[in-house]
Amino acid sequence: MGSNLSTMFTFAIALLIIIFVMLFFTFVPVGLWVTAFFSGVKIKFSTLMGMRLRRVAPSRIVNPMIKATKAGLNLHVDELEAHYLAGGNINSVVDALIAAQRANIPIEFERAAAIDLAGRNVLEAVQVSVNPKVIETPQIAAVSKDGIEVVAKARVTVRANIERLVGGAGEETIIARVGEGIVTTVGSSNSHKDVLENPDSISKTVLSKGLDSGTAFEILSIDIADVDVGRNIGARLQMDQAEADKRIAEARAEERRAMAVAKEQEMKAEVQSMRAKVVEAEAEVPLALATALKDGKMGVMDYYNMKNILADTDMRSSISKLTDEEKKK
Repeated sequence: MGSNLSTMFTFAIALLIIIFVMLFFTFVPVGLWVTAFFSGVKIKFSTLMGMRLRRVAPSRIVNPMIKATKAGLNLHVDELEAHYLAGGNINSVVDALIAAQRANIPIEFERAAAIDLAGRNVLEAVQVSVNPKVIETPQIAAVSKDGIEVVAKARVTVRANIERLVGGAGEETIIARVGEGIVTTVGSSNSHKDVLENPDSISKTVLSKGLDSGTAFEILSIDIADVDVGRNIGARLQMDQAEADKRIAEARAEERRAMAVAKEQEMKAEVQSMRAKVVEAEAEVPLALATALKDGKMGVMDYYNMKNILADTDMRSSISKLTDEEKKK
């Protein structure tokens, strides 16, 4: 009975040891600790276990730490873990710090981490600071004072400004400002020929405006890659103005014609009214004659004399019309 209890006790102890070892190797990456130890990175088992409990993959922290230590950077595990928990890219930050150290660019871990958390590629920023990049603008159209359109394309050589990466404007702002400078410079030129003969005057004028203020870049040079002559905007505007003047004149002429037609219709209406009054007056003549004869104010001989006069008048009118027709023949 005692031997059985001893055996069960021994088995239980062995089982506990196995479970402890399994838990130990689960929470403590011994292989990673050995690699770090022989790489000169001193890190405690408790720190590795704490990373496991905080759901942080120890390799994501230790491997960049080994890389930084081998490069001679003085970083702390807590800094890397805090940046990782904040959603940063530790490998990119460490690579950027190593590249900056090799290029003698002063940059601290806090600034590199801030640049990374701001959404910018800190490694690319350091590389652009060492090796400037060229930004090519699209074709920019501007009009000189003589009305001729000039189409220009520029290449802007920039270098990243590490101090202004956080909060500084990007490439789009550089392109917009350069385009505005080109439009202003060409617009102030008296002739498009001046621009074609001396295109570097554009780059010099634009470069002197300090277009990199408030941006994450430092402009090193602005080179005009291509200059072409576009449309004759001045002539086009004159043609449009002439067409507009023509339409205005036609509208005014149509207005005058409409007024003349209305006036003519009004005069015709007045003539018709006068004719109606004449006809009305003529209709009253027989009645007036009858009244005069009845009242004795007019004799019979007077009436016949009037009829003779009217007949004579009609005869003369007929003769004159006949004479006019014979003349026409």
